[in-house]
Amino acid sequence: MNVAPQNKEFMMGTAYTPGLKVTARTKISKTRRLPLKGRVMVKIGDRVEPDSVVAGTELPGIMQTVRVAEVLGIEPAEVLERLKVAVGDSVERGTIIAETKSLFGLLKNDCKSPIAGIVELISPASGHVGIRFKPTPVEVKAYIQGKVTEIIPEEGVIIETSGALIQGIFGIGGERLGEIMMAAKSPDDILDADHITGEMAGKIIVAGANITGAGIRKAAQIGVKGIITGGIIDRDLVDFLGYDIGVAITGQEKIDISIIVTEGFGIIRMAGRTFELLKSLEGKIASINGATQIRAGVIRPEIIVPVAGDESVGFVEKEQTFDIGARIRIIREPNFGMLGVVTDLPSQPAVIESGARVRILEAKLDSGELVTVPRANVEIIQE
Repeated sequence: MNVAPQNKEFMMGTAYTPGLKVTARTKISKTRRLPLKGRVMVKIGDRVEPDSVVAGTELPGIMQTVRVAEVLGIEPAEVLERLKVAVGDSVERGTIIAETKSLFGLLKNDCKSPIAGIVELISPASGHVGIRFKPTPVEVKAYIQGKVTEIIPEEGVIIETSGALIQGIFGIGGERLGEIMMAAKSPDDILDADHITGEMAGKIIVAGANITGAGIRKAAQIGVKGIITGGIIDRDLVDFLGYDIGVAITGQEKIDISIIVTEGFGIIRMAGRTFELLKSLEGKIASINGATQIRAGVIRPEIIVPVAGDESVGFVEKEQTFDIGARIRIIREPNFGMLGVVTDLPSQPAVIESGARVRILEAKLDSGELVTVPRANVEIIQE
């Protein structure tokens, strides 16, 4: 197993900041909502599992117009007499919806439904019949194990649980459920295809400093549900997805695996606290989501592992105190994910591009670039 180089560029840990949370026990609340009004299938106090359906609805299908009068070669006003269906009837593809016969009934001419759906409109004025594709059922699952604490009428629920919560800095892929399995032995390890085995199918595997592009592809091929890694090479992500990916919002990729990056882009040692917490959770079922939104309404990729027992012990965040020389990570655009060192801490607030007056810091990025950044857009990295 490869190991990340042991130098300061790679030796980084999780910041105890408002940016990223890493805690063994905290109260977690999730709102599960339908895309449009429907039916809630649980009640307050119900215990739910991640795959429990908590609400459901139907997305209406698209309407397709059938030009019956033209197909049969008759006047629009004659269509009503020739119809074999009524509004509200269900039809299959190929169902005869209207028919004409010759004087002696020997010759027939018919009009068939081009789709499976429901007859919704009959127009004597145009001679058209509107058939709507059958509705698409939509179900919302609980995503986490927990208790229903609130019902949002016709829309969804709020579920609470107590457990471990780890937030990443970036991710791809949507919600997944699986057992945590340590694929790395240390937070410095780099996983390659050779380290991915059949026993990892259906699991959420934990790497160390990086997983290679070949490792990602093999993991997806054998059915790994998720990958948690300290760092990742952006080119490997692009090659895996087949297209370039922005960092504004992710989570809708058409893939069967989710990837959560805890530290940043590159080969970056996973924070010791994060690695040890994941190691302590090995064998437990986790709910993960790679969805990431960097701009307004920040969404963090996450790993949630419910912990047995009713007691909920909150994780006390340490206040961020900046010092010159402190190692930092930028958590907002335009330098999202970049690493550097604080070089100056101006005492007076400054006006930034948006027009807001905020506290700032100056930093030298690992690339050598000097930048001025709002302090709220930065997190301290503690080794």
